[in-house]
Amino acid sequence: MADHLNTIKDAVIGGKHAEIKELVQKALDEGLDPGGIINDALIAAMDVVGKDFGSGKIFVPEMLVAAMTMKAGLEIVKPRLAGGASQSRGTIIMATVKGDLHDIGKNLVTMMLEGAGFKVFDLGVDLGVDKLIEQVKALNPDVLGLSALLTTTMSEMQKVIGELKAQGLRDRIKVLVGGAPVDQAFADKIGADGYGANAADAVELARRFTGTHA
Repeated sequence: MADHLNTIKDAVIGGKHAEIKELVQKALDEGLDPGGIINDALIAAMDVVGKDFGSGKIFVPEMLVAAMTMKAGLEIVKPRLAGGASQSRGTIIMATVKGDLHDIGKNLVTMMLEGAGFKVFDLGVDLGVDKLIEQVKALNPDVLGLSALLTTTMSEMQKVIGELKAQGLRDRIKVLVGGAPVDQAFADKIGADGYGANAADAVELARRFTGTHA
């Protein structure tokens, strides 16, 4: 059984997208626990990928392929889980702020968070303050991830945090910000809880915020 888990883990790390579904299906057919496949193979693989990215061993293209491979494997496992859903490590909303249509970085972070076992609601791009607050109330996430690629849209992040405070929601949610023009100093200035310099950092912060360290 450990052989199957290691094979799946290696396939994700190596970005073997064409092989992953068959490998996962074979493991399931031979009686491996679906939760074990997720935690000990798929999530474990993305932990390795995240560390390799953080250390500069791999770059965005390799990380993206690995994340897509993990997601393909996850699609095979999910229907076999009891109740049709896995035990989430926490709920996260991801969105690109109003006026900004860039989503490559956000999409990568979303896939990495899913690979780490979080339930992620990706609201897309160009999200205004009112819509974001509405979704925070509806979904009650542990973390709100805000992305911006334009310096002209960074101020929207501050508006969102201000409105969370105004509506008494700020204390129950952690706000994570990121994007090319964003840095730690800006995150501190607007009162965000954390700044993710890259997808691996974002996952580590999300784990810290939710107390779900690997």
